[in-house]
Amino acid sequence: MSTYLSRTFSGANTSRKIFTVSFWLKRTVFGSMKAVISAETTSNFYDQIIFASSDQFDVNNVASGSDVISFKTNMKFRDPSAWYHIVTAIDTTQASSSNGVKIYVNGILQTSFASSTYAQDATFEIGRDGSTTSIGRRQRDQDGLGVGYLAEFYYIDGQQKAATDFGQTDSTTGIWKPKTYSGTYGNNGFRLEFKNSGALGTDTSGNAETFTVNNAGTGAQVTDTPSNVFSVLNTITADGGTWSLGALRYLTNGTDLVCGISSFALTGSSKWYCEMKAITKTGNYFNFGVASSSKSMNDNGIIYRSDGKIYKDGNENQSSLATFTDNDIIGIIYDCNNNQCSFQKNGSAVGSAVTIGDATKDIFFVTGGNGGTNATAEVNFGNPVFSISSSNADGAGLGSFEYAVPSGAYSLCTNNINTYG
Repeated sequence: MSTYLSRTFSGANTSRKIFTVSFWLKRTVFGSMKAVISAETTSNFYDQIIFASSDQFDVNNVASGSDVISFKTNMKFRDPSAWYHIVTAIDTTQASSSNGVKIYVNGILQTSFASSTYAQDATFEIGRDGSTTSIGRRQRDQDGLGVGYLAEFYYIDGQQKAATDFGQTDSTTGIWKPKTYSGTYGNNGFRLEFKNSGALGTDTSGNAETFTVNNAGTGAQVTDTPSNVFSVLNTITADGGTWSLGALRYLTNGTDLVCGISSFALTGSSKWYCEMKAITKTGNYFNFGVASSSKSMNDNGIIYRSDGKIYKDGNENQSSLATFTDNDIIGIIYDCNNNQCSFQKNGSAVGSAVTIGDATKDIFFVTGGNGGTNATAEVNFGNPVFSISSSNADGAGLGSFEYAVPSGAYSLCTNNINTYG
């Protein structure tokens, strides 16, 4: 998704040397540079907090065309199923780099860096009077779009804060979780909660530092949050293709039966439900279904093809069923108790359930058309990117689907996995 936020500030910072940026992020695309927040005053004076193409987190400040601050973690961020909480806390009045630049990941202070260039009293452009600050785009080169899902984005002007100001460990699960910041913000500080779907850049800090939303389209606001994470398509393990809309739209790359799979496995004793919408194809078939992550889908997979056939392990299992084409929505139900997969087309049952093995490793997947042709599909695990005309939640009251969720089936999210998985 190419949505980004921008604001040109019009008042002096509390400090250009001391500030904190805190945010929650779920990454969806890897192996290319993606920007979190950046600012530029001139081409020789700019800041960028990004994920490098190596998937390392990188904090960079450039003055007079040279790197003044450059901190890149050795840690790589390559989990498509997780939300990360990252805090960058700067105070360049400090003499030592360890005090001047602090980076926390899920509450843990990072101490291992691939680079750690530091200059005392360096000044930053983020939030500066007269500069443009962008979230989700690298301002200097106008690139780095598509950083992923963002939540609870804070900029604290004039204070170097700790991770515990924005997050805390859950006493029951031991998992790091969000906490509402209760301190002051400084002159140009802001808090973006992304609550208002019509004005996602609204500042709720009280400073009225609202951002302009650029390139927002369908699906810009999502229900996938650090408190309840929904599955997406796993962009790391897929056989190529192009990803967009938060890794929920998949354009195959023309290779025969390339495959995009869910980031969560289907486990437990429950039924799981998702919807896959056929968008466009340039060749023979759409293929939607379930497979074992330990094998190829031809060895242990169930496919419903758009020509009205169901295949099991590469062999035709059922034929003369309802065909489907662009804009049809296919429901997939996987029953972990009976290791069975069944299908719906636009809310109506198609064929009969088919048994599949390796229940603890099964995954939803979408593949391209046969014969080396392209296909585009959008997947809804409960957090839809395509328009929903009649929102239907699962039995736990979670998720939003076009058609009624079958009895006993649930959307693929962490709250449901915790309860039913």
